[in-house]
This record gives sequence, C-alpha cells and structure tokens, in this order.
Amino acid sequence: MTKAPSFLRPELAALSPYNAGLTAEEVARRPGVSRVVKLGSNENPLGPAPAVRQALEASLQRIAVYPDPSGRALLAKLAARHGVSAERLVLGNGSEDLLAVLARAVLRPGDPVVTLYPSFPLHEDYARLMGAEVTRIGLTPQGSIDVDALVHAVAQPVRLVLFANPMNPAGVWLSPQDLDRVLDAVHPEAVTCLDEAYHEYAEGEGYASGTGRLATHRGPLLILRTFSKAWGLAGLRVGYGLTNSAELKRGLDLARTPFNVNLMAQVAAETALAHPQSVAEAAALVQRERPRMQAAIEALGLRVLPSKGNFLFFEARRPSVELAEALLDQGVIIKPWKQAGYENWLRVSVGTEADNDHFLKALAASL
Repeated sequence: MTKAPSFLRPELAALSPYNAGLTAEEVARRPGVSRVVKLGSNENPLGPAPAVRQALEASLQRIAVYPDPSGRALLAKLAARHGVSAERLVLGNGSEDLLAVLARAVLRPGDPVVTLYPSFPLHEDYARLMGAEVTRIGLTPQGSIDVDALVHAVAQPVRLVLFANPMNPAGVWLSPQDLDRVLDAVHPEAVTCLDEAYHEYAEGEGYASGTGRLATHRGPLLILRTFSKAWGLAGLRVGYGLTNSAELKRGLDLARTPFNVNLMAQVAAETALAHPQSVAEAAALVQRERPRMQAAIEALGLRVLPSKGNFLFFEARRPSVELAEALLDQGVIIKPWKQAGYENWLRVSVGTEADNDHFLKALAASL
C-alpha cells in the first residue's frame, strides 16, 4: 500500500518535541513521594518581588481589553535601564518566542547557521524549521568553548550566528576577550544573536555582555534577555531583545504576532524593573549555593563543568534518563540531557539551600 503523502512540512521530521520535563504535581502523585524538589527548569526559587503580585492583582480589572501591542510603557522602562532608544527594543512571549520570530524574519531554506553545542534545543529547531542548515561548534575535550573553531566558523559567509553566553546547558561562557574575538570575526553580512538568558547570574569578573558591542558591531546584532530566570517571572512569559539595527527591528516586529506579550506579563515586568533588589538576592543565592553543589557532586566522583548560570551540568557515567527516573522516585526533578553525545549528562538548577540538600542526598542514594 502506498503511504499517503503527509500534509506537514518535511522539516518537521528532523525535530523532536521540546523536553519541558515533568511538573511538580505529576511527580507528587508518585508512590512514596512526600516532598517534591523542582530543579529542572532553571527557575528562580525565590520568585519575583512582592510588589509584582500586588500589581498583578490591581491589573485584573483590565483583562477584558487587549494589551498595548507594542508594550510601550515596558519598552520605555527597559530603554531607561539599558541607556538605549526604545526604537531598538523588541518584546517577546519569553525570549524563546523571539528565537522563533528571528528565524521567521531572517532565515531561508539552505541558509547556513552557526551555533554552539550542546545547545538550548530551540536554537537549532527554529532554524531547521525554516529549512536552514545548522553547523554545531562543540566543546573541547576539557569542556570549554572551542573559541578557535567558533571564530573560523563565523568568519564564513553565514546567514545567522546564534549562541547563548553563558551556554545552556553547559554553563560555560566566553571571556570578554574571547567574546570580542568572536564578534570581530563575524562575517559582515551575518546576523548575530547572543542569547543572554542567564546574564544576571553571570555578571562580574570574567564575563561581559554583548550589549557593550551594540554601538560598534559592524553587522546586525541582537541581544536576548528574559524575565523568566533571575526576575522570577517564568510563568508569565516575557522576554526582550536589544538590537543595533533598525532594519532588523522592523523585521522582528513584522514577523512577531500582534499582542505577543500579554497584559499581565507587561505589568509584572514593569513592576519587577522597579525592584531590582530581588534579582540581586537571587544572584547572591546562586553565588552561595552553586559552588557548594558543585563540590558535593564532584565528591561523589562525577564530572561537573564550571558554570556562570543558575545551574550545573554534570556527567553521570550512566544513561541520564535512568538517573533522572531514580531521582523522580525520591521527589527530585532535574533535566536529563538527550542531545547526541551527551546522553549521560544532566542539568540541575540551583535552588534553595534546603532543596539543594534534598537533591544531593537523593543523588548520593541513587548512585
């Protein structure tokens, strides 16, 4: 029998469903689980500033009408925070939405795209959905970014250079000098996108944001940020991008959906920006707990990569899905990595001290 032709785009055949992980409610229903520790999605365990909840309650009376499609009040506050024109900012339903918008705006079938690997899967998936060809630059055997290989790849006439700094899931990052070296090497016709979802956790010595290059980069540059991580607004889905290119900004606005950031998300993000101390508290928690967790995991004989994110990437020397399943039976949610070559690696978020202790105890028992 002849198989009926599919009505789906052929590019979908190369994609896998996004591994969002289990919810706390699902794990709580497992026999014997009395407490659930969710360390699989790099959320901020402290949540947003209390004023955010108050602002959301006050905004409920407005939910019958559409939000500002451009989010002008939020853009004005972001422009003031970054010292840029609001005309160089774009909002997204989370920064991952802007990854899809970027792909729709600039990529054509066959276009070459360069990214780092292992990656946030959507960096590759949205590009492949548009028919682009993705080149992965992997880590060195020592677990660092292969800067030489990256420089060589981006110097070619590629359409899009897209990677996270710090990387997700690996946690490793480009030094300020290496970031300059890579950006200087980018082909002048390429669009460059730096995903800085974990910027707030990485700030400090040895790290530099790409925003410092917006005024000098010779090609179109887009820097992505999110309120889902350090700002504690993952459930509301709001992110943004800063660009040096009026043309790219116009293209992103044309490719995004109208009203792509809902009213509650806009209100929450505006309010959060007025209370940056909550981000400082989240970053301080990670600075305390991340090295403690790394040392404890290494004491169990496991390899852990250095990280500037609110997470750690470690090798379990066994299939990651098996260890993740064993941890679920103890109420602990972390993310088993499934990309080729990293099937024995897992990513664990940094939580509260009590949650981290629960994870470490469960990990030792599972090993």
